[in-house]
Amino acid sequence: YRDLHTFELQAPTRLIEWARGSRVCVAGYGQSDGNEILQLIAPPTLLTKETQGLCPERDFKVECGGFSERPVYSLKYVPDTSLLVTSGPPDSSLQVWQVSAEDSDVIKSVSTIATENGTGQSWAKIATISARAPWVLHGSRLDRVQITEVESRKNVYTAAFRGSEELSGLAFLDCNTLLLCCSTGRLCLADIRQPQSLVEAVSVASAPCSEQWCMGTRHGAQGLEQSSQPVARLSSRGLLTLTDFRKTSEFLALAKARVPSPGSGAEFLCVSWAPALEGCLAISGFDGTVHVYDTQSWDSSGREAEPIFVHKGHAFGGAGGSGDPPLVTVHTWHLQKPRTLLSAASDGSLHVWDWVQPCGKC
Repeated sequence: YRDLHTFELQAPTRLIEWARGSRVCVAGYGQSDGNEILQLIAPPTLLTKETQGLCPERDFKVECGGFSERPVYSLKYVPDTSLLVTSGPPDSSLQVWQVSAEDSDVIKSVSTIATENGTGQSWAKIATISARAPWVLHGSRLDRVQITEVESRKNVYTAAFRGSEELSGLAFLDCNTLLLCCSTGRLCLADIRQPQSLVEAVSVASAPCSEQWCMGTRHGAQGLEQSSQPVARLSSRGLLTLTDFRKTSEFLALAKARVPSPGSGAEFLCVSWAPALEGCLAISGFDGTVHVYDTQSWDSSGREAEPIFVHKGHAFGGAGGSGDPPLVTVHTWHLQKPRTLLSAASDGSLHVWDWVQPCGKC
């Protein structure tokens, strides 16, 4: 490691979201009332452009926080605002939160975005954008995708797709183009100017019906076009596919990650592209580790890929609340520092780490 910081949360978290500056938002996913939503200030060493020596302040600091009456399964910061949007059981409604001004340390609930026929639906996956206005893209199933203006709660777009597959993720590619991933691995492109328009990417190979998939898209990277990075899909068996959404009829690459056999569920599967490194991605959700891969040498053979780095810090952190070894619930990349990642685990541990660059790699 070049650098490693740890922070212990009061409860396990399943999401990390970069907010304004070098602030990080986290939230708990317990089933009881009072799940915390916190905004943390990152350690000062993360604010410098170069790694410093010893620093007296090496921990995250809680800047403000609040409590959600329901588990928080997804959280997104709304760009260019002080708002957060969250979702979680027992239905597909969204909760909007105001991160208070500097003279207050409270994150307060300000509104709820209800969804039509939302009762009985699973929790909604969400994405946000502020290209035209603060929008949230949300939905739990392919035929229930909507865009809502966050502040006015006005419906901007309702999809007219056929198919009721459960969604595992969705994203804005730009203010008009949406990318949707079903838990079955089905990947679709949609245009909000044509509500019935849906372009399906090349399907993943047939697999057991219990196999689950998630996707990772590139966030706004410095010096790199959004279109220069393919969409990554990760399955609960550790299969990885790369697809160029400009040419959805074929795979760019296929690989098998070096991960243990899948457990009973795949709710914490996570794959993400490095925003400041060409061709590097990270995966987690199989055990207490985070694997980093360089995809630039991958081909369509589907052979096992060798990780360039494995973060094992959570695995050695002790047992979770159930007595089982900790499971990494989420990870995310620092937006500017190329090899810096944050990861959280089921035991409440939050790590931020930077690995030493291998010669000739990322």
